[in-house]
Amino acid sequence: MADGEKKQLLHLVFGGELKSLESMDFRDLDALDIVGIFPDYASAHQAWKSKAQMTVDNAHMRYFIVHMHRMLNPDEDSKSAS
Repeated sequence: MADGEKKQLLHLVFGGELKSLESMDFRDLDALDIVGIFPDYASAHQAWKSKAQMTVDNAHMRYFIVHMHRMLNPDEDSKSAS
């Protein structure tokens, strides 16, 4: 990585309507809203917040941030915890 270049920590933002408020099961997997993949948590959080605010009237609609960098390179998180 070049000097001064930030490391990419990819995050996926997606959402959909849940079957019930007590579960994490989506009502329709074909209707999931894939907002996008972002290079850092800050930009993913901004996108998540925007989508969550747009759907505030639907209590069953939920958006999530997935830390893809943890799934792509799980050993790196354990190294930094040492």
